[in-house]
Amino acid sequence: MYGILASVINGLLVGAIYGLAGVGLTLIFGVMKVINLAHGAMIALGMFGLYFLAAYLGLNPYAALPVVLAGGFVVGVVVYWIAVHRVIGRAELMSLLATFAVSMIVIGLGTAAWSTSPFNVHVSLPGVSFGGYTIPGHHILASVLAIVVAGALYAFLYYTRLGKGIRAVANNREAAELMGIPSSRLLAVAFGLGIAVAAASGALIATLFPFTILSGASYELKSFVVTVLGGLGNPAGALLGGLLLGFIEGSVTPFISGSWTPVVEFTLFVVILIFFPQGLFRVGRGR
Repeated sequence: MYGILASVINGLLVGAIYGLAGVGLTLIFGVMKVINLAHGAMIALGMFGLYFLAAYLGLNPYAALPVVLAGGFVVGVVVYWIAVHRVIGRAELMSLLATFAVSMIVIGLGTAAWSTSPFNVHVSLPGVSFGGYTIPGHHILASVLAIVVAGALYAFLYYTRLGKGIRAVANNREAAELMGIPSSRLLAVAFGLGIAVAAASGALIATLFPFTILSGASYELKSFVVTVLGGLGNPAGALLGGLLLGFIEGSVTPFISGSWTPVVEFTLFVVILIFFPQGLFRVGRGR
């Protein structure tokens, strides 16, 4: 009984980070209707960014998180102007190919630089023990930080002038431009924020598990599941979707082989697409 409870709690903690990764993906889609296939590569860059900040500059991994966020934002803005800006409003295949090309470039350069050998960010924090089981402290702190970052993004979008401008562009770009809102600049900011959040999720994942430059792919797939659970374009729903996905993982892990977990997740993905195409959660919409 305690083993199942510990597995569920761990699943929820990791699910908060899944939710943060999904927030970055759904933000970009919600604002500019771009399905970002470079999302996994940006998560991987966040992992390596934290690793080098901690290993070579001696920064505490958690203190380095703001640096990863800032770096992810800069990378996102650069990628937007180079690869995404020209395909906004065109056929969806164009944005898919553009972001896929960015992903392949990042993975190719990363593989050449760092190979596909696993890296680790060593973190040790006291955990919480009960019934002979321990919830690792770094899992708890990573999930708290994920929720804090997601909450900060939500507050930015809903309570700042710049955030309200991004929402206005997302709702009606033409009307926003007529009101004097510089839509192209705000789209670049929104894309940068989406990549920054993805990089932050990668950094938090790096404090939990070993990683390679290819690790982002699996978390990109989880992000798509989370996005569908929460509803496309709904950042708050994505966070809830991540918690739900983590709960499902934690619930089934004690009973089935880990190799079957993706089967359960993507079965859920298909079911939601068929029966709940708008997602399970609509929190934060229409405000």
